[in-house]
Amino acid sequence: MPDGKFLITLVRSPIVSTTRAVNNEATPCVAFAYLGAYLESKGYRTHVVDGIAEALNRVWKLTDFPGYQCHGLTFAEIVERIPAETRVIGVSTMFSGEWPVVRTLIRAVRRRFPDALIVAGGEHITALTEYSMRDCPEIDVCICGEGERALYEVCEAHREGRDFSQIAGAAYLDAAGAFVEVPAERIREVSTLAWPSWPDGYMEKFWAAGKSYGVQTARDMPIIASRGCPYRCTFCSNPRMWTTRYILRDIDDLIGEIKSYVARYDITALQFYDLTAITKKRWTIEFCQRLIDEGLDYLKWSLPSGTRSEALDSETLGMLKRTNCNYLVYAPESGSPETLAKIKKRIELDKLTQSVLEAKRQGIIVRTNLIIGFPHETRRNIYETIRYGLYLAWKGADEVTINIFSPYPGTEIFAELQQQGRVTVDDDYFLALTSLNSDYTAFNPLTCNDEVGAREMAIYRIGFMLTNYLVGYVRFPSRIWRTLRNIFFSDGAAATVLEHRIKDARKKAAARRVAIPS
Repeated sequence: MPDGKFLITLVRSPIVSTTRAVNNEATPCVAFAYLGAYLESKGYRTHVVDGIAEALNRVWKLTDFPGYQCHGLTFAEIVERIPAETRVIGVSTMFSGEWPVVRTLIRAVRRRFPDALIVAGGEHITALTEYSMRDCPEIDVCICGEGERALYEVCEAHREGRDFSQIAGAAYLDAAGAFVEVPAERIREVSTLAWPSWPDGYMEKFWAAGKSYGVQTARDMPIIASRGCPYRCTFCSNPRMWTTRYILRDIDDLIGEIKSYVARYDITALQFYDLTAITKKRWTIEFCQRLIDEGLDYLKWSLPSGTRSEALDSETLGMLKRTNCNYLVYAPESGSPETLAKIKKRIELDKLTQSVLEAKRQGIIVRTNLIIGFPHETRRNIYETIRYGLYLAWKGADEVTINIFSPYPGTEIFAELQQQGRVTVDDDYFLALTSLNSDYTAFNPLTCNDEVGAREMAIYRIGFMLTNYLVGYVRFPSRIWRTLRNIFFSDGAAATVLEHRIKDARKKAAARRVAIPS
């Protein structure tokens, strides 16, 4: 067991966005909650410096990157909050669009802590491991894939003076400068992991500021019921980050975690952060029944990430409604059968549509996520998706979003584009990813489609977004009052992401904007 002096500090950088972005919002860091709990269960002390949570609604401009800004603490403030006795510093890099800023932060950390072991992990690091290490030599070791066990073993090796060559998921540069990556191994016994450990007062900051992943409720708690995804969509980095092994938690374990949050925090809602929360009908119905049996069905719960529809038939949706599921996001991705086949999105569009309409019939607020601009797509494919989205809006889907395809590192499509020389990995590319689907005012977004230009794609996106909401409010005028009530008269509720984002924008406008050099 490590001695009491061995401290591990987990560091999260501020959010990065363009100065006109409306869709990059703060969410609790569930990764650090899991990592901290696991390390503490092994005898280590941990400390969290969350550059987002500790300065919600504070915005400052990035002088090194004109047109971009950060939400949260400055780099200097983050470094100052790292305890002097820290031996290992873990830095999370989930989104590749934030890499230039995270790299700047890591360099600032290294200057202050020249002898600490700096460990980097997350989706971006897993996707571009060697690139990240060579672009930022201040990193000592990277963790690819799931972090708990690998980070613990890295800390053990560092404490005992061993190298990292036997640690599954570790990657590093050896003494000769050669890149070494040890294949990662999935954690199978996820129901035996310690429940997330949230620092005192941490969640309260998000609740007070009205920040959450999906739609807002007064005291919504992040939770994860599964890990991984069994599918191989070519635009998704899941196969690289998680492999295709899909593991559902034991329901007893999940219910126990929920009860602990009720007892400690008096929560009002649950937000499931799963990649694909619902794949098995039997598990879903059993979970809902347990909520009823345990008297937990008064809690609202939502699936904001986007899920599949195969298990969501009338019976299952009825159980979701009965147990207070208040927001359900489907991820059809496209309305074009040709595109669905090429991106390996194995769904039957007609059945998904039936599930969406049944969810609306049962009174659940529904959102669907669509994407246009895949490299192979023609205008016909794009028009099919737009037409499908408008059909869903006309039929009652509360929100139908269309985003432009993101060539994200770690995906099958990204590898093809890079091999073809159509993607150049540099700071401009990373920052373009950040602004791609958060700044709807941009008419020169990053695109990878030969037939449809960036400006035309941007017009389709913003035109559809405006038309979608117009159709929804004209067809269902009761939504107008709901939206006005939630935006102007309710501090603790939002029925849709649109309402949530407008509320966030109003709070930011009221907060004092400061410009601090990066």
